[in-house]
Amino acid sequence: MAQIPVAATSQTGLAEGQSYRPALVTLAVLYFMMGLITCLNDTLVPFFKNSFQLTYTQSALVQFYFFFTYGVMSIPAGVLVSKFGFKQSMVAGFAVAAVGTFLFFPASLMHQYYLFLAALFILAVGIVILQVAANPYITLLGPPETASSRFNLIQALGSLGTTVAPLLGLWYILSETSHVGQSSEAVRLPYLCITALVILIAFVISQLKLPNPVAQVPNAVEGQAGIFAFRNLRFGLVALFCYVGAEVSIGSFLTNYIADTAGIVENEAVTYVAFYWGSMLVGRFIGAGVLKIVRAPLVLSICAVAAVLLIAVSVTSTGMLAAWTMVAVGLCNSIMFATIFSLSVAGLEEHATRASGWLSTAIVGGAVISFLQGWLIDHFNWQVAFMLPLVCYVFILFFGLNGYKERKFDTP
Repeated sequence: MAQIPVAATSQTGLAEGQSYRPALVTLAVLYFMMGLITCLNDTLVPFFKNSFQLTYTQSALVQFYFFFTYGVMSIPAGVLVSKFGFKQSMVAGFAVAAVGTFLFFPASLMHQYYLFLAALFILAVGIVILQVAANPYITLLGPPETASSRFNLIQALGSLGTTVAPLLGLWYILSETSHVGQSSEAVRLPYLCITALVILIAFVISQLKLPNPVAQVPNAVEGQAGIFAFRNLRFGLVALFCYVGAEVSIGSFLTNYIADTAGIVENEAVTYVAFYWGSMLVGRFIGAGVLKIVRAPLVLSICAVAAVLLIAVSVTSTGMLAAWTMVAVGLCNSIMFATIFSLSVAGLEEHATRASGWLSTAIVGGAVISFLQGWLIDHFNWQVAFMLPLVCYVFILFFGLNGYKERKFDTP
């Protein structure tokens, strides 16, 4: 694999005379759009369920096809980033995402569910490229010991997108369901607007001069052997799979869960999804400060324990208590992705870029866990279904207590 081109760098990883500011602003915008687009899927799940008369399992295919893309495209995306660098890969990611969002228009005209799933797959390819480029870029833009804090700060800014998405979905998509009946017309204008915005962002980024930090990549044979010799990466892959799976499955079915549990209509229940993602926004700002003074594994372990307890309380209660305790899991989620990612690549040094591709592959957990939870809802009940994300948080607790430890063993 070719190395990412770099210039002469300082101790922070930046070339002489370069500034963090353009890169940080770019990453904040990038994460905002990734959050907005990804969390709109939480609105599409109940919308398509009603418009196409789907089961929970069938509606879960929205998240399945979107996050399945991470499983098949993360490694190729890593090759793309290594060959063309961070900036050009970000531009490419936005361009591919624009194709996917635009395809919502013909899919809505023909009102075919499989066409929407195809559009979501293409859209997700663009998001995967953005994710694989952005994650190691953040960790390389500064000292490794503050990577978790820096990652959480950027994600906090990007969480504005995850908070806004459910509200936009309510106002422009779900609110139209009763008017359009068995139609998907409500998604046309929102996704055309997103297409225009994504194209504009891609153009602006293409014109910026961004720093290109050091990211040495070993040759293919040495790289593969070296990566899986790291214990923290191996367990980190599973932990990230579990985290994304739990986060996505809760967000996907939260509207229907609260509607059933609290006895309110879906249009009211979807506002709780905004609180779920909004609590992650608050938690990431808090976490960025806390992680500067408290060890990342300890913070991760505390959040995992809290998530397990909140889910347990929610599924054994009813009404507003069940609703708000499940919403509060979002606050626990806030620091998990960045912390798991940073702990997983700690000590990998020249293997970090390749490891990012594998860690992004683990995001396929969003497809697998949400699909399995949809199946559990159809065949059992909400209480049984939410045991699946609870088990995921138990493994994350193990990672925070022990699995993160950096021990490297020789490979055969």
